[in-house]
Amino acid sequence: MTQAASAAVAQSFLTVQVGDERFALPASDVAEVIRPPAVTRVPLGPSSLLGVANLRGAVMPVVSLHRLLGGEASPSSHARVVVIDRGTPVGLMIDRVTSLGEAGVASSDSAADDSMGTPARMIDLDTLLAKDFGSFTRRAQHRQAQAATDGRDRTAAEQNQVALVCFAVAGQDFALPLTSVREVVALPDGVAVVPQTDSVMLGVTSLRGQLLPLVSLRALLGLRAGGQGGERSRVVVARIGQGLVGLVIDGMKEILRLPDSAIDPVPAILTRGNAEAQIQGICRLEGGRRLVSVLSTNHLFRDQALIEQITSQAGKNHDMDTADGPSKGDEQFIVFQLGGEEYGLPIGVVDEVVRVPDTLTRLPRAPAFIEGVMNLRGRVIPVIDQRRRFRFEGQGERRRERVVVVRIDQMQAGFVVDTVSEVLSIPQSQLRPTPDLAADGSQVIDRIANIEVEGRMILLLDPRELLDRAEKDLLAAMGQSDPERPAS
Repeated sequence: MTQAASAAVAQSFLTVQVGDERFALPASDVAEVIRPPAVTRVPLGPSSLLGVANLRGAVMPVVSLHRLLGGEASPSSHARVVVIDRGTPVGLMIDRVTSLGEAGVASSDSAADDSMGTPARMIDLDTLLAKDFGSFTRRAQHRQAQAATDGRDRTAAEQNQVALVCFAVAGQDFALPLTSVREVVALPDGVAVVPQTDSVMLGVTSLRGQLLPLVSLRALLGLRAGGQGGERSRVVVARIGQGLVGLVIDGMKEILRLPDSAIDPVPAILTRGNAEAQIQGICRLEGGRRLVSVLSTNHLFRDQALIEQITSQAGKNHDMDTADGPSKGDEQFIVFQLGGEEYGLPIGVVDEVVRVPDTLTRLPRAPAFIEGVMNLRGRVIPVIDQRRRFRFEGQGERRRERVVVVRIDQMQAGFVVDTVSEVLSIPQSQLRPTPDLAADGSQVIDRIANIEVEGRMILLLDPRELLDRAEKDLLAAMGQSDPERPAS
């Protein structure tokens, strides 16, 4: 793993301190030395993988040299990250840099200056990294193509379903068809108020370089004022005509896929006056105990003066004026939180996002990560605690937890996450392949969204791998807990 240096000619080395030992790295391998960056943890990876970080737009795995050498990492105020080039940058976390200099032919086994006493040993980095990470193979393109195929692979019955984004406004439940929603994002801090506009118009904001008019859905629907702008407030970026409009809501709730029969037309008595222009149907949930009003984007804005105000704001940006949806390079993801990190799943494989049921039916001899099974409108779905699967400590806030129901082919499962925050449209330019170093230990990570302008890094999960692993782990755990079960 380490070997004594013997060079025929003088060579430059970077000498680093790791615990009580010093090691030498050929200076030709070192791209730069930086302070420890903010790191996003990667679940199910080797213990030596501290996570991934943003290095001027590149996604860089950060590896603990302590742990690679079999020790335990301990924080140091002098810690640095040595960036080496292996096709893509790789960061090595070390305790400190001790020197940079030349080492020539010497009778001793030192590979760098030995002014500190104990000679520094040279590291065979490739062999050392291979111990934890194996062969550096890349499967990102295959997984990306497979995910796209999965998103299109729907049965005829599923194609007759309607996907809805449900949200809360003034204590009531509303929804928009998913096909009308580009994304759902947090309410921005910076909103420019536009003078001489209707009270429904909150102003304009910038969303990834485009001007986005913001409209209060409370005011638009004539509901009681107040409660807007809280921590859970969101902006539904909807396609209205030929442009995009931000509808400010109180909070996102669920994503549902329902048969057409679950949505009733608006009762005739309500189609008088203004109601018919805004609500296109009523969705019955929980056996009719819960009703969700499905809004119509075509008739949401009735006031001609308001339409002109929105059009004038959108027209100031050519991209907004011509947008009829995400560009061809954009992909939509459901973004959720888990253990303090952000994750995403392609929206095409997410059947629904629902609340965690009050009661779940436990499975006998099931492993700890199986919460139980839930009945979702006649379908029995296994529910998996993703915190336990990813080996995160602690528990989420139960009232905010959600179940993300994922389907690929005939496989379906629900994954409990801490909270679902957004439906995000991400340009291809911000999608990065999973670093090769993370390939063996974290195949569930398909790609990484590196949104530099917002300082965010979102780990995009491979849904097929997520389901495959869940099924394999479940079968393995059930088999281990039942010693009388015959081998297959």
